[in-house]
Amino acid sequence: MALIEWKDLVEYAQKTLFTLGTTPVSMMTLVQVLIVIIVAVVLGRAARMALRMRILARTSMDEGMRYALARIVGYIVLSIALMVGLSSVGIDLSSLTVLVGALGIGIGFGLQGIINNFVSGLVILFERPFQVGHRVEVGDTAGRVVRIAARSTTIVTNDNIALIIPNADFITGKVVNWSFGGDRRVRFSFPVGVSYSSDPRLIERLLLECAAANPDVLANPPPDVLFTRYGDSSIDFDLRVWTETEYERPPVLASSLYFQIWEAFKKHDIEIPFPQRDLHIKEPVRVEMTAK
Repeated sequence: MALIEWKDLVEYAQKTLFTLGTTPVSMMTLVQVLIVIIVAVVLGRAARMALRMRILARTSMDEGMRYALARIVGYIVLSIALMVGLSSVGIDLSSLTVLVGALGIGIGFGLQGIINNFVSGLVILFERPFQVGHRVEVGDTAGRVVRIAARSTTIVTNDNIALIIPNADFITGKVVNWSFGGDRRVRFSFPVGVSYSSDPRLIERLLLECAAANPDVLANPPPDVLFTRYGDSSIDFDLRVWTETEYERPPVLASSLYFQIWEAFKKHDIEIPFPQRDLHIKEPVRVEMTAK
């Protein structure tokens, strides 16, 4: 009885459900296609990891280049495995033209964003405007790139928050790459305002001394001070410094320098003025009205 039931089950699994072009498709065929897809995905991921961790890790390529090359090879292995696997289970790839055409209509109406992000991901991997490990800024978001996938890119902010950003945002928008070229030296400018009673040359000397005493400020290129303008309530300067240790955390460097500047100004009795306005009141004009 069990043999008869098993035979009936096999016959049902081999029964044609529909025809794709000239290829009959049964339940057994669908199961085989599912197995092929799983195997192709596993092979693509294994090829990507083996290439990146075992082969390319021994070369002099930087991390971003290894990641991009491994991703591209993984996509190629996945595509080849899918084509070979589908052919081996009897699927005529030429018969998929109807399905591809139907998918094209679906893409045109509902999948434009996904395809746009996928193509943008390929552009990022080939063109390499930024790489894994680079610090980038997109709009109001800044962080370190930790993963570039087919649809999106993941960056981690200084608050250790992972943000998943669609790849199209990197292609169509403005992106600031703080690590381009591998040079981590970045110059920051910190504004300082003092009262008009202060000696500008003394201010310049104190600002340079604060910069020289800060361990995160580079001595070469040297820091400098610009006398920027005569403000409404203060004379304004810009302290410009270079750093390669705090390039990912400019607010931390700003806080450290401003603490030093405050202590130096307090020691020399230099005033940081409040906003001031001069109010001039004219003598009121008396108007007399006479009744007729």
